[in-house]
Amino acid sequence: MNAIQSADRNFVAVDHRLDMLEKKIDDLLWFDRVGDVAYVDKIYITGPPPAKESNPTGQGAGNPLKFWSYVFIPRDTDPSKKYPLLVFPHGGVHANFDTYYTHIVREMVSQGYIVVAAEYRGSTGYGSGMYRRIDYGGLEVEDVDASRQYMIDNYDIVDKDRVGVIGWSHGGLIGLFCIFNHPEAYKACYAGVPVSDLIARMGYKDDEYRDLYSADYHIGKTADENVAEYRKRSPAWQVDRYRNTPLLIHTNTNDEDVNSLEVEHLI
Repeated sequence: MNAIQSADRNFVAVDHRLDMLEKKIDDLLWFDRVGDVAYVDKIYITGPPPAKESNPTGQGAGNPLKFWSYVFIPRDTDPSKKYPLLVFPHGGVHANFDTYYTHIVREMVSQGYIVVAAEYRGSTGYGSGMYRRIDYGGLEVEDVDASRQYMIDNYDIVDKDRVGVIGWSHGGLIGLFCIFNHPEAYKACYAGVPVSDLIARMGYKDDEYRDLYSADYHIGKTADENVAEYRKRSPAWQVDRYRNTPLLIHTNTNDEDVNSLEVEHLI
């Protein structure tokens, strides 16, 4: 390893440590931002085993992936009643559920919804190991659905027959795949300007963005090298799996991340 490579690795390590510090601070801010209207909790749950193992025969290989999820429960809930649940995946490619979403959480809990927000594989703020577990449009969807199931299994006030999923951008993609993969589990879905077509997306994004997908710990190939894999992770190419779950999609022509052509293809 030369000096430049060593410096690059050290920079990445520092960047992840700063992300972890920022996440701890932001966790405290949740209590300040929504604590007057919601009980705030952070639960540690499991999803499917990692899509890729660095040592497939090593100790612990194949174990479920552990990750955190936020839970927001309206303060005026009656423990003898059942309440609807909103599953709320954050955006991406690499991001986390931070207090940027305060206004949405406050609105939802004020309307009587319980909210669960998974910090699915690939989320930032949990170190390089979690970051490199990313499985875009793949097992991250199952992490999010696992948060739904956990709430049903462990919170008696959750009404399993009134569960919806909402998300914007990459969170919208996850929401769409939730109703594609588990149509029986969700009564409604909202997808705001959802990432929908990775084939088209790779055509208008720059090399730095495309490199996130072709990284060896992720898809490992570019879109032109593996068209089928990128289609598999694109809702627009998987709409035959849609089973008429009530669905609202919003898009616009001035979004700074998702070009409307992706959503047009989806629709």
